[in-house]
Order: sequence, then structure tokens, then C-alpha cells
Amino acid sequence: MKVLKYFFSIAFLLVLAAGCKKEVNDDLSFLATDTAPDKLSAFFDITQDNTGLVTITPNGESISFYEIYYGDATTTPAKVQPGKNTQHVYAEGLYNVKIVGHSITGKVTETTKQLTVSFRAPENLDFTITVDPNNNYKVTVTAKALYETFFKVYFGDVPNEVPVSFLEGDVVTHIYPAVGTYNIKVVALSGGVATTQLIKPVTIVDPVLLPITFESPTVNYAFTDFGGGAVTKITNPQSNGINTSSKVGKMVKNAPEVWGGSVIALGAPIDFTLNRVFRMKVFSPRIGAKVLLKVENLTNGGISFEKETVTTVANTWEDLIFDYSAVPTTNSYQKVVLIFELGTVGDGSANFTFLFDDIRLTNQLPTSLLTLPVTFDNPLLNYAVTDFGGNLTLNDVDPGNAANKVKKTTKTNGAQTWAGTTIGAGFTAKIPFTATTTQMSVRVYSPAAGIRVRLKVEDKTNNTRSVETDAMTQAANTWETLVFDFANQSAGTAAMNLAYTYDMASIFFDFNNAGTGSVFYWDDVSFLPVNVTPNYLSLPLDFQSTTIAYNFSNFDGGNATVINNPVAGGINTSTKVGKMVKSAGQVWGGSLLALVNPINFSVNKTFKMKVYSPRIGAKVLLKVEGPNGAAFEKEVATTTANTWEELTFDYSTINTGLSYQSIVLIFDLGTMGDGSANFTFYFDDIKLN
Repeated sequence: MKVLKYFFSIAFLLVLAAGCKKEVNDDLSFLATDTAPDKLSAFFDITQDNTGLVTITPNGESISFYEIYYGDATTTPAKVQPGKNTQHVYAEGLYNVKIVGHSITGKVTETTKQLTVSFRAPENLDFTITVDPNNNYKVTVTAKALYETFFKVYFGDVPNEVPVSFLEGDVVTHIYPAVGTYNIKVVALSGGVATTQLIKPVTIVDPVLLPITFESPTVNYAFTDFGGGAVTKITNPQSNGINTSSKVGKMVKNAPEVWGGSVIALGAPIDFTLNRVFRMKVFSPRIGAKVLLKVENLTNGGISFEKETVTTVANTWEDLIFDYSAVPTTNSYQKVVLIFELGTVGDGSANFTFLFDDIRLTNQLPTSLLTLPVTFDNPLLNYAVTDFGGNLTLNDVDPGNAANKVKKTTKTNGAQTWAGTTIGAGFTAKIPFTATTTQMSVRVYSPAAGIRVRLKVEDKTNNTRSVETDAMTQAANTWETLVFDFANQSAGTAAMNLAYTYDMASIFFDFNNAGTGSVFYWDDVSFLPVNVTPNYLSLPLDFQSTTIAYNFSNFDGGNATVINNPVAGGINTSTKVGKMVKSAGQVWGGSLLALVNPINFSVNKTFKMKVYSPRIGAKVLLKVEGPNGAAFEKEVATTTANTWEELTFDYSTINTGLSYQSIVLIFDLGTMGDGSANFTFYFDDIKLN
């Protein structure tokens, strides 16, 4: 840049300070000695930002003031006092700037100085090209530079292109008509003729990427067929149901190979970081047709992973699911292989013609794929639940272990007594109950002990087929595993029917009580392949639990407690037993123990109980009671003294149509007890055989 710089000397005016006494001086003789302005010059300071701003500072001697004529189209001069300056914005060019100096008596001197304004070329030009992630043909351009006033961009796809002008910070968009490599040129303009330009190439491609939808008119869906498989892209001949798209893939399986299929290479490796569930819409001519979806490395077919599923409907679209949760994510996979009916040679007929579409990768399996146990830990599974009656269930973590995912259910204030939560949309297979395996378990974190929890299983296609049973929490603010025995159904509900398909479950916290805002955490809904003793009061009663409260209800002189076995030996070496002391009160004095669930008499109808009696011939009555006055009892007599024996109570004639939920024990019915050793009995292992 050419710039004329003028250096000048500055004249200083000496001002004498007046004295403290004010004096009037009317002497104007100095005007006679005033001289014309002399040594006129000017200093031009041009800013280096291409704005054209110039600061003009005039200089001279014997000056009262200056007039500055800018030398451009501005006709009115600027008046400048000595030691001051003026600013003016110029376009690029050469200007004659006139400086006129005026003395105090009106004498005038002028001079003209040449000013050259030349803008510097833009520097540090750069621009960014971004391909739209949703449109491979669409690009955006942004640019930046120093000393530029604006930009022009040429996208390089048409002759005699008219550039698009834009400012720094603007985003310019362009859509290319076809794939190819194009040179994008950006020109940065200064305020004058100086420019700077930069060219960058951009390659427009339209690769096959997931999801494969067949809808793009520019993507080349280039399948490579093998072994008799033949894939083409066609207009959707079955545009209905879940698939109304216009284009689909068509697979015709011909001879000769049982593994005939087709493969397509993707434009980039498949990203299994977050999503590991393939889904594909398929239109099959028949139910039960096998569909294999396989992924392979781009260059090494030995690096692969595959899953096979079967069609469940015929002549209608369905969305098949391929669980890739176990795929090794350290490998690279860039090919998708499809094989229909692997193991069977196709004949090219309609029976071996399949339609497919929308091959995509998702992050969750549907709720319909839930299997037991339900742990809530698989990131690919959708653990959706359905609340009813006022429950509110959310995803949460274990209160004591943030790494463990659980469900958190709040039985909100005012929630119904029957408020509950259904797990998903059911399980993929029926719960495998048998005559000897009738139990499920759920881990529960309860705010209090003694809370009734109900579990219900049903046929997801017929909710009239169900069975319910209860468990009781034994601890507060800690995890415990509740066991639900469906052989002992809840009072007033249907009995288990092994001919039914039970494949859906619902859980009810604090059943039969209205909601108060109590919060429950739960996890690990499981089927128990071997029946175990539930961790709540139920048969058999062996008094060995350290968590179950054996809350005897004593009446009329009977007093039952749980103690350490004082006479361990013989047929009973257990550490804990029941102790009954019959004192004065009534001849029927005894004790009652309420169970959590009704007793199941559908198969077993014989009670057995171990008894230690102080004498032979002591009568022992075992009675069961239920709601609405239901009762049944049997009485037997001891045959030994001071030794354990097992008594048998025949319940074969009990009315199994009624519900019985309590055990009543009365020793020596008809005789008043006296609380002595002669009326002290031990009992244990009450069970139904």
C-alpha cells in the first residue's frame, strides 16, 4: 500500500498567566506585526482496516484556524483549530487535499498535499464446507478473513456461474444436482480492488447407509447376489399396513444353494456403540419362514455376526427384530447380508418371493420381548410398565447401588386399594409352572415390614385366566426377596390352572390399603425352577426363620411362643420349636397363627405335625379357619410321652371350595389347663402332605 506521510514540527504558543490583580489592556499594537500563515503541512493517518478512515492533522505557523478541503465530492471544508484534527472516510483512490491557514488578522495561506488511499488485500482467508447429514447433496459454506468487506462464493457446478455474495457470519446453502467432485471458490473483497481467493474441493457422494429405505432416487442400492438369491428394488406392490412406502426390496430365492442370498456394502462401518437391535419390515408368503440378517467386515468375511428369526404372519407386513446385543463392538462391520430360508433350496416361485424394507438399527427391544428374569439392566430392552389405580412407576437406581437399575413405584396419596403395575406387554413365553414348580420371586425394598405385596399372573390374550398370591415384607429399608407361591392363591381369587398360559405379570404394593405416598423399589422378577420356603408366614411351619414374625394369637389360657428346642433329639433336632403352655381360662384355650395366603388343599390333604407331650393320650386338635366362618378340624391323641412323635391329621373330607388361612392349635380340648409341666407341649414342622 502506498501512503504519503508528512512529518511536521509543532509550534507551541506560550501563554502568559495574568497576575492576581485584574488589569485592562487595550493595546492592539501587536496586530500590526501579524504575519501571514507559513510552513503549512498536514499529517495523514490512514487506518489499516480497509474502512477508508483517514485522520488529517494540519500544521503551520501564525495560524488562527485551518480549513481542510478533502479533495473528494465533499464541498464544504472542515474547520480545524491549531493542534486539532479532522477525520474523513475515503474510497480507495488518489486525492488532492487542500489546507488553508488563516491568521488572526485574516491573512490566508494555502497548500495542497496529495493523499493516496489504497486498501490492503484481505488476509487469512478460510472457509468451511459442511455436507448436510440429512441430504448428501446439500452443502453449506461459511467464511472468515481479515480486512474483507464481503465474500463471493462460486460452487463450481455450472458454467458462467453467478457468484453468491455474503458477509462474514452468514451461512450460504447450495444443493448439487449429482454426485461428483466440485471446486468451491471463495473470493474475499476489500473496500477497493484488492481481493484474495481460496479454492477447496468437495466430493458429493450418496452412499448406502443405515437405514436402508430404498426411497432415495440417487442412491445405488447395489446388492450382490449369491447362491441363487436375487434382490431388486421395486415399487411397493403391498403398500398397506405398517409399510406404505413407495419403494421396497424384493428377494427371489432360486436354486441351487440352500444359502442363496444377497449382500450390500455400506458407505461406512456400522456404529454399534449405542444401538444394537436391527429391525426390518418383511412381507412373507407364509408363516414360519426363516430370515437371517448377518453383518460382515468389508474385506474379511470371516469377521461376522448374525441373527435369525422367523416370520409370524403371512401376506402382510411385519417388523422383524434381530437382537445384536452380543455383537463384538471391537470389530468393524460394513456389509449387510440377507438370507431367506437358510437350509432350503429356493425354486424362484411365489413361495420363495419375499419383500423387505426399512433395515434400521435401534437402541431398544420392544416390551413384547421381555423374558424372565426381568432385571431392568439390559439397555436394549424397553422395560415399559403400565400403572393403574393411582400408582406411579419410574425408572430409578438401587438406593444402595447406583449401578443397579430398578423400578421405583409410588402408591400415591389416595391411590386405590388395588393400585398396581403391569410389567411390559407380557413375556415372550409362558411362565413354565408345573405341579411342583409354582413360585416366582421379586426383590423388594420396602419402607416398612408387614406390608402385603400381591403378584398376579395372567394370560395376556385373555385376562379372565389369572391367578394371584401374596407375600409379606419382613424388613424395612433393605432389600429382601419375596417368594410368591401360586399354588396358594389369594383368598377370593381363582386357583392356578396349569392348562392356562400365564405370560403377563402385575405387582400390587400394600394391597387392600389406600395409597399414602409410600415408595417401593423392586427388581429381579423371576420364575423359581425349584420351589423354596417363602420368606413369610406359610406352610410348612418350622419356626427356623430369623426374619419372620410368628405372631401367635393366644386365647382363653393358651399361650404359644417360639423357643430354642429344649429337647432336641430323635426325629426333631431342629434348633427352634413352638411351645404351648395351657393355663386356666377355658377348656378350649389355645392359639391361632394367621398365614399370608390361604392353604392349598387342591392336591395335599394330610397334615403332619411333630409333638413332644408330657404324657400319653393328650389330645391335640389342629383346626383351619377362613373368612366367613369357614372351618375344619381334626383331633388325634399322643401315643408317647417325653419324646418327639409325628402326628397325622386326615383332612381328606375338607371342603376345598372354601378358603382357609389360619392354623388353630388346642391341646387337651375339654380340660382346663393349669400352666404346669403337665400342660406344657412342644410342637414343630406343621406341614401339608
